[in-house]
Amino acid sequence: MKNKFISSTIILILGGFLTKFLGFLIKILYTRIILEEGVSLYAIIMPTYSLLITIATMAMPLAISKLVAEEKIRSVKILTSSTAIMILVNALLLSVMFPLSKFIAFHLLKTKEAYILLLACTITLPFISLSSIVKGYFFGKQRMIPYAISNSFEQIIRLLLIALFLPFFMKKGTLFGVCALILLNIISEISSIFIFFLFLPKHIQIKKDDIVPNVKTIKEILQVSIPTVSSRFVGNIGFFFEPIILTNILLFVGYSNSFILREYGAYNAYTIALLTMPSFFVGAIASSLVPEISKFHQQKNHKMVKRRFHQAMLFSFILGFSFSLLIFIFRKKLLWILYHTTSGLNYITVLAPFFVLFYLETPIISTLQGLGEAKYTMKITFWGVILKNIVLALFSFLHIGIYGLIISEIANIIFVVSMNFYKIKKIMAINS
Repeated sequence: MKNKFISSTIILILGGFLTKFLGFLIKILYTRIILEEGVSLYAIIMPTYSLLITIATMAMPLAISKLVAEEKIRSVKILTSSTAIMILVNALLLSVMFPLSKFIAFHLLKTKEAYILLLACTITLPFISLSSIVKGYFFGKQRMIPYAISNSFEQIIRLLLIALFLPFFMKKGTLFGVCALILLNIISEISSIFIFFLFLPKHIQIKKDDIVPNVKTIKEILQVSIPTVSSRFVGNIGFFFEPIILTNILLFVGYSNSFILREYGAYNAYTIALLTMPSFFVGAIASSLVPEISKFHQQKNHKMVKRRFHQAMLFSFILGFSFSLLIFIFRKKLLWILYHTTSGLNYITVLAPFFVLFYLETPIISTLQGLGEAKYTMKITFWGVILKNIVLALFSFLHIGIYGLIISEIANIIFVVSMNFYKIKKIMAINS
């Protein structure tokens, strides 16, 4: 195709639409099955789970995608070397998390039920890691159809598993049900990996030195993945500390644990879930953008780098503005239709206008990563996290419930987007 970027993005958007639609059916289904108590428990462990996934995957999809797209190293060698990295990382992660989960649950999250849930999260990590490696390969080859099919199939399997088995597990108790909801990810990830393998080339020429992990290739992978995962790690560390800071300060100023769990659950499960509903569109654009920017940057084709960036920003702005406006206007109806609740309604009213900027953040960061500026994005993410946690801590003392969290989220979005955008404009001004 003459314009692989546009075609890849369209495929990912169409596939993403189906995946997101299925994802919403899944969320609607499980929130109705596990009820508010289950939603609250699920929400309180999600920041820790997100941090674990970030460490377990080590930004492999992006790193593999970039190296495969550049075609300087054989793809098989990239895959075997990245698998070796993943085995080591996951082995270390599992050995740390099994003894540490109890401390996190009892002393940081102040929720003893979180202990079993964190153990369940840890068990799923190796399967998520393997899936991330295969995804990176297909991104690098710009073969988006297998990715779209795999994602859709994974969601269908998860939907069926939840519909068929989750009600049975819930009869044994809310904790048992939420634990089962997490562990069902293992089966859905395996199904996704299976679909990817069906699309691998039938005849792959494998040399002897491709099978054994290569030190030089590992270094190449880590040079891309470490700055990127460091950036995400910093962001997830902030997310990890979010319920810890919020819970401990609100308990100190007089709020009950049940209030914190209920409102934080509503914020994450309903408010943020609804506001990030169109994020798959922007995610699709960003996934296509990284290999394109990397390729043109490698060729010193600054004109095409600018063109791709402007296209991505235009698409993201139109989509972000349109969806944010619709969600703001119809927030009450959407919450009731989707989740049979109006919990989190007031939080949407405050956050929705600022989520236009949120949808510009992903293509901006993806462009910087494609330009080899992952270290800069990490630095900005780090300072954004510091800012967010300071604002969260200060406003939580003002006895305004979790509105301190909402204010901190807005401050973080404005800071990160503005600083990263400034950096891109500066680079493009130098190259023009």
